[in-house]
Amino acid sequence: QVQLVESGGGLVQPGGSLRLSCAASGSIFSIYGMGWYRQAPGKQRELVAKITGRDITNYADFGKGRFTISRDFANNTVYLQMNSLKPEDTAVYYCNADRVVLSGTSWVYDYWGQGTQVTVSS
Repeated sequence: QVQLVESGGGLVQPGGSLRLSCAASGSIFSIYGMGWYRQAPGKQRELVAKITGRDITNYADFGKGRFTISRDFANNTVYLQMNSLKPEDTAVYYCNADRVVLSGTSWVYDYWGQGTQVTVSS
């Protein structure tokens, strides 16, 4: 069993910053990539940023220049630094672990965190 635990969400004023963290734990042999998605009310879930084991990053256009994703491979943790936040960034942010190989098996799964609310408002 694998769990993703997110933290760092909250209420911030426009122009402010937040840092989200997500730690994966459990019977993990390896994780190919980790990333962040978000879902605003009435909208579909969308990619924010992701990072692979070779530190290859991919950002949604709305996050380029404002958001930075990073990863601590040793601790299976991913971070999202969000700067210059805008009201339209308000959403539930979900952590994703992509192609997780479970220890002692060849089984591969994707996992999601429970989500953390980010609200940008004055």
